[in-house]
Amino acid sequence: MAPTELGAALRAWRDRVTPEAVGLPAASRRRAAGLRREELSQLAGVSADYVVRLEQGRAAHPSSQVVEALARALRLAPGEREHLFRLAGLAPPGAGLVPRHLTPGVHRILDRLVTTPVAVYDAAWTQLFANPLYTALMGEWHGDDLNGAWRAFVSSGTRVRHTPESNGELQRLLAADLRRTSGRYPDDPALKSLIQRLRTHSARFAELWESGTAAEHEAGRKTIDHPHAGPLTLDCDVLHVAGSGLRVMVYTAQPGSRDAERLGFLSVVATQSLTEWRAGPV
Repeated sequence: MAPTELGAALRAWRDRVTPEAVGLPAASRRRAAGLRREELSQLAGVSADYVVRLEQGRAAHPSSQVVEALARALRLAPGEREHLFRLAGLAPPGAGLVPRHLTPGVHRILDRLVTTPVAVYDAAWTQLFANPLYTALMGEWHGDDLNGAWRAFVSSGTRVRHTPESNGELQRLLAADLRRTSGRYPDDPALKSLIQRLRTHSARFAELWESGTAAEHEAGRKTIDHPHAGPLTLDCDVLHVAGSGLRVMVYTAQPGSRDAERLGFLSVVATQSLTEWRAGPV
């Protein structure tokens, strides 16, 4: 089957993105300067086989979630992202939906924080991006656990140390923050689904939701119990990207402290893991 316009565009965008541009170590031998299909699939969280089928025209109707993930991985500019949605037969997300796109400018900022654990969440607290050091520190999440509220109320998948009091406060702030977000993005189906499922699976969330409180969640000082590095007490700052609702979560340690030493150890582990993933035939 001949490549479609969608497939040709994906291939062209993939060819222009170098491994270095997305934080991957460069291989000594490559057939082309751009990303390999398996690299794009890893970055976007879709299967390499599906990337192949899209490029070859054997799959022509990806979901909006897949298109958004590909746009982030390919670092598309806003106009290119809209074009990708239209090539996939989808309307670009409107003003009433939670923004989930990382602009090239945001990516460039993230590129300069390779020695700092950093992740990007959307306004509904779903993780859109995590650098290798953040993943080494906090662990790797999949599916529903990519959402911070889901972890806090349903799955409890976190390495952050909590007392019953601190956990209760976190839950209160997250529920209030989601209520604030739902007022800002009333037409977002994924957000509506998340809130409904949280109300179904967590009596605590349902109780907090019914209270009607709306507020913005901010982070502070946290202790992370790492299975290999031991406990790390770090400052957690949440930076907001103006006009998008994106939250950039950054963890830092006091220079010269034991926490900084342990974070340095994790940085080495993260670099080794990335190199091992990147190694292989070209």
